[in-house]
Amino acid sequence: MQLSTVLKPYLPKSLLGRSVLIIVTPLILLQVISATVFFENHWNKVGRRLALGVAGEIAVVIEGMRRAPDELAHQALYRQVKISLQLDIGYTPDGVLSDTQKLGETILVRQMTGAMDEVVAKPHRIDAKSRDNFVEIYVQLADGVLHVTVPRKRLFSTTTYVFVLWMAGTSMLLFGVAVVFMRNQVRPIRRLARAAKDFGMGRDTPRFKPEGATEVRRAAGAFIAMRNRLKRHIQQRTDMLAGVSHDLRTPLTRMKLQLEMMGDTDGVADLKTDISDMEHMLEEYLAFARGEGGETAVDFSLSDMLLEIANQARRKGAAIDLHSEGDIRAPIKPNALKRALTNLVENSIRHGQHISIRSGVRGETLEIVIDDDGPGIPEDKRADVFKPFFRLDHSRNPVTGGVGLGMTIARDVIRGHGGEIVLEDAPGGGLRVRVSLPV
Repeated sequence: MQLSTVLKPYLPKSLLGRSVLIIVTPLILLQVISATVFFENHWNKVGRRLALGVAGEIAVVIEGMRRAPDELAHQALYRQVKISLQLDIGYTPDGVLSDTQKLGETILVRQMTGAMDEVVAKPHRIDAKSRDNFVEIYVQLADGVLHVTVPRKRLFSTTTYVFVLWMAGTSMLLFGVAVVFMRNQVRPIRRLARAAKDFGMGRDTPRFKPEGATEVRRAAGAFIAMRNRLKRHIQQRTDMLAGVSHDLRTPLTRMKLQLEMMGDTDGVADLKTDISDMEHMLEEYLAFARGEGGETAVDFSLSDMLLEIANQARRKGAAIDLHSEGDIRAPIKPNALKRALTNLVENSIRHGQHISIRSGVRGETLEIVIDDDGPGIPEDKRADVFKPFFRLDHSRNPVTGGVGLGMTIARDVIRGHGGEIVLEDAPGGGLRVRVSLPV
């Protein structure tokens, strides 16, 4: 298994986190290497020299005791050493050192042990654990045990603390600078992502402008150019549909008048039906054009919209159960979305007896579920129903009255809001339409 695969779940996901990690990782490695070099060279050398100095002073005391064996001379030597060298000397005549165990196995103890072995070369015991600020050294002499109390600061270089604090302080300072700098670099990318998301949801972003690094500005400029091209394309398509639909009304009206004047001639009824279907198709085109053309997103109550759609269906005799989880509001294009949801509800009414509408917010997604108890749609045909003019004459009720544009218009409108529509099996049989919209 590769190392990258193992570490991937623990690595930051955001660009800011990864950028800071890229900056901080070499910094940490540099600090570790610097600390290693410091401890291996400076601290070890300084600590060893301090230990050798104390061991040499103890050797001088032992030599002084050997040359002046009387007790008064010893006491004078102890006082002089305490004043001059800060060593507290005690002596136990006829004492025997029970063991040479080292208490508090640290670098300090190891260095002091090596210095005592090298300079004094007598059995000894070092206790760096019993007292916080002192190190006690016991040395076995020929006629007793010498007890030396050494201040810990004489064996420990305070530059270690200074070095550690300096490393930690500079690291935190550099980390803070890196975070502030990278946050400023990432902010334009976040704004670009937010503008792209808003555009995908059908929201306008007039205040968005390129900023940040050169590459980010180029990406923002490309997004603005793409947004403008898409807007022009949508407007051209909307204008074309509206124009064609409107222009076709005139010849259709003339054809209807001509057929009315023909009376009950054979074939007239069929022609009237065809013209009625064409008018219905034109109405669908115009409705689609009105939904796409120029409408801006506003903060609107989805709960009120669903209630209005349900009441309209109930006035037509439909049995609808509506449940909304509180007052749900979201930035939407009200006319377009109402048209899309009305198409979905009317489609369910045509093929089912009882309709259920549920709406609620799931995290950052608004979910609308429409269930009916009709015959449903085979799974292999569900993608086809979104194609223009496609009708399931055999799998659904053949007398639908539709022209095959309702589902197409619904999906286009919902996707224009940055959402998605999915067809599923309803729990009690029939079709479930699940609409998801970002909030």
